[in-house]
Amino acid sequence: MQPADLNALNQRFSISGQLVFKEGPGGLIVAEIANAHAEAVIALQGAHVMTYQPRGQEPVLWLSKFAKFAPGKSIRGGVPVCWPWFGPHPSEASYPAHGYARTVMWDVLETAAVNEGDTQIKFGLAETETTRAQWPHASPVLLIVTIGKALSVELVTSNNGSTPLVIGEALHTYFNISDVADMAILGLEKTDYLDKVADFASKHQEGAIQIESEVDRVYLNTEADCLIEDRGFKRRIRIAKKGSRSTVVWNPWTEKADKMGDFGPEGHREMVCVETANALENVVTLAPGERHSMLAVISTESLD
Repeated sequence: MQPADLNALNQRFSISGQLVFKEGPGGLIVAEIANAHAEAVIALQGAHVMTYQPRGQEPVLWLSKFAKFAPGKSIRGGVPVCWPWFGPHPSEASYPAHGYARTVMWDVLETAAVNEGDTQIKFGLAETETTRAQWPHASPVLLIVTIGKALSVELVTSNNGSTPLVIGEALHTYFNISDVADMAILGLEKTDYLDKVADFASKHQEGAIQIESEVDRVYLNTEADCLIEDRGFKRRIRIAKKGSRSTVVWNPWTEKADKMGDFGPEGHREMVCVETANALENVVTLAPGERHSMLAVISTESLD
């Protein structure tokens, strides 16, 4: 993006004392938000919420110290947007895993100061010849991010075509934790899941989720809030959701994280992904003219 484009973005969409656009790492353009409640950084590539930190707290999102920032590359950490499929493409192995939304540019459509000191930014997924080749459907996509005492991320898909569409999607959120051995995930008790580490074997969750090895699970048919109980940081992170029937829990653990190259030696101990999703058996079918919203609201609570 040229400096003139950056100036145009600021002239049209900056909010005095709350939001400014800058050149970020790797030359990526970012929106920097700082209001009375929190600070955040969002990359226009992928409409990717990179950081979110409420005032006086540890960061809520984990961003790898070894993350690579480059055009067309997904950023390790924050909230990557997986759309219009989750995991590998069902028929084209050459298409990118988790879709293309997280690696292409999004347009800034609107910014606003809302509620009592919150900052909202609305993005639209930009289409290119490459994206149209992979997804030749009239289906505009919005991402609405609100930064305040809570982080709200809403992914909205419309079907403007004449035939039904099937979409898989996820907000692939990386959460910052004190240590993976000092936390538990609540809210998915008594829920069935498919275990990708065990060749998609169907299993049933009994108690809280503890992570002591590689975990890659798609919990199905659940609309429940999830709570990350972090004893080290003395807080709970609450993930409330609407329009989502799947929750994905992921930690690559040591061996896989080492192979990825952008985690660092202890990165997997400082993060866990709890993803608001519609995946596998819970993919969404959108009829012509229909609109679907998937919303995650992320907040923190003191752990007494």
